Amino acid sequence: MKFVISSTELLKHLQLIGKVISTKNTLPILDNFLFDLSGNQLQITASDLETTLVTTIDLENVTDEGKVAIPARILMDILKEFPEQPLTFNVDMETLKIDINSENGKYNLTGANAEDFPQLPEIKSEQESHFQLPSAALHQGIGKTIFATADDELRPVMNGIYVELKSDNVTFVATDAHKLVRYRRTDITPEQESAFIFPKKPASLLRNILSKEDAEVDVRFDDKNVQFVLPKYRMISRLTEGNYPSYDSVIPSDNPFKLTIDRLEFYNTIKRVSVFSNQASNLIKLSLKGNQLTVSAQDIDFSVSGRETLNCQYEGDDMEIGFKSSFLQEILANLNASEVLVELSDPSRAGLLYPAEKTEENEDVLMLLMPMMVESETEVE
Repeated sequence: MKFVISSTELLKHLQLIGKVISTKNTLPILDNFLFDLSGNQLQITASDLETTLVTTIDLENVTDEGKVAIPARILMDILKEFPEQPLTFNVDMETLKIDINSENGKYNLTGANAEDFPQLPEIKSEQESHFQLPSAALHQGIGKTIFATADDELRPVMNGIYVELKSDNVTFVATDAHKLVRYRRTDITPEQESAFIFPKKPASLLRNILSKEDAEVDVRFDDKNVQFVLPKYRMISRLTEGNYPSYDSVIPSDNPFKLTIDRLEFYNTIKRVSVFSNQASNLIKLSLKGNQLTVSAQDIDFSVSGRETLNCQYEGDDMEIGFKSSFLQEILANLNASEVLVELSDPSRAGLLYPAEKTEENEDVLMLLMPMMVESETEVE
């Protein structure tokens, strides 16, 4: 097995798929990349059993085909030290000795048997659901929701992104029971209604790949696995099993009080004022009166407090409501709009946040945040 490849091109692909490799693999073979050279195409696979990433590189200089598993850590470490140059890989398929020849040197390492590498899981055709969407739409769907996923060992369904297919839209949902995000695309029309829960780790890995690709993504899934196919990359991930909570039922429908405010100004004010909040509760208080919003926080234990007043547009009765400032900052950081609309009803019910104006016609973004009791600084259930 012999081929020539650009050092920077190989490193770029390995850095994207190599993030799936776990530092605590139960199978030693999973500490390797699987190189599969067929014709002029080099297919490289990395896996942690739960998630498998495959990338394809077109080569021009190929002498012999073959398959070999190459240790990931040492290969990545040496590639990072090379300037851009062609590298020649020469693999003895009997001894699995690997020679890497650069412009000025030669490096030797030992591979592993490719047959020991786990087989890719298959999507069962009789249970398969299928749809396509632009990589930018999938990137947005993951990016807008992943921060709101939970880390709950007792409820693993909360630790992923719920992807719901309807005949006229695709909806991405994430919640940790304190905050909830619903991101909907109405320009994607799947042929059948279905849903799956996409775990957080592979979602984050896929997001990294999508930021580098501009293409249609082919998505296929059954009751166990989901597969995402792009021109140069493919991901197969095990799905989270279980029933996702009924997210629509927790979104309040009657929110008569409406606050419109500059997003960046609001965000920066919260960052400053939250410095003075109690470290345990992280509570900040929003006081609305007329067209003014007062943001305040205090830590009685240390006798410190902070307060700022902002101009806004407010329609509704005077009210005070408390929120966990770190959650509110996260939501405001993930709303891409110059102004945000906040809908409220009373201090004990969730607040809804939206972009004040849509940036894309086919996009619908809703973010929900549960309040905290201002008096006791404990969260409302």
